[in-house]
Amino acid sequence: MRFSLLIWLFLGAACTAPTPELGDGGTTYHVYFLAGQSNMEGYAPSSQLPDDLQTVREQVPIFMGNMPDDHNPTGGRGLWAPLAPGFAREFSSNGKRNRLSDYFGPELTFADDMQRLNPDKNIAIIKYARSGSSIAIGASHGGNWQPDYLGQNGLNQYDFAVRTIETALAVEDIDGDGLRDILIPSGLVWMQGEGDALSEGAAAAYYRNLDNLMHHLRSALGEPMLPIVIGKITDSGTDESGAMMPHIDKVHAAQRKFVSRDPCAAYVTETDEYEHAQDGWHYTGDSYLRMGRAFAKFMTALTVNCSAPS
Repeated sequence: MRFSLLIWLFLGAACTAPTPELGDGGTTYHVYFLAGQSNMEGYAPSSQLPDDLQTVREQVPIFMGNMPDDHNPTGGRGLWAPLAPGFAREFSSNGKRNRLSDYFGPELTFADDMQRLNPDKNIAIIKYARSGSSIAIGASHGGNWQPDYLGQNGLNQYDFAVRTIETALAVEDIDGDGLRDILIPSGLVWMQGEGDALSEGAAAAYYRNLDNLMHHLRSALGEPMLPIVIGKITDSGTDESGAMMPHIDKVHAAQRKFVSRDPCAAYVTETDEYEHAQDGWHYTGDSYLRMGRAFAKFMTALTVNCSAPS
């Protein structure tokens, strides 16, 4: 697996810029953008994966953006490579080489089930997530996703996500076969809210902020009615006071409101059943596997019932 990854990373570095020598007849990929904070980033050790998931998915390209704190100009750098464990916590990229980590998130089973449920489509993933981030400015420690952020040099998690999207979609040959590929943005999966649930003000503003952010991300992906799947955040209740996130109910209400008002959005609530890791914030490996499958199921249903790209 390591040898295969090295080959693909070399190929990915070679195809990060368009080239006039590409031939026509490449692959059409339906591209899904996975975004949010740490439970989208993925905090489960890869050692928790069963043997059949400890593989490189040669047929599923992924572009994950480098994920620093706000104001860091390296945010969003990346390159296309085949999906494998390691596009999660402690992943980094300088735009020429990816450094995979020893963790995974919901992207593995999301890709597997999207292919199983949509056998006539080729799947590709763009991913950008940042641990501890909030939509509201200053609500948490991991930066913010405000589209109109003007602090310091004006760079924040939204800017890094857009850079990730634009850089990924600008590559003409994402699988390194020398042929020009067609990329169709086909869905957005959002797993976030813990950061905003820490602050009463941020939680109260979550619906307005979420609606605005989803509008901007849809625009960045070029599809105003792009299907959106939102994962419900859950509280382990392991804090000394009981709740880890004192204003989580307001975030839940905002997420439900967004989905109820958007005909191309769905809400994954089976996260209520997931098991948390010992830190009380993140999920166990098995829960991340279940999460990816649930995201794929809801995304596939939206693609059928919503005015999504064909």
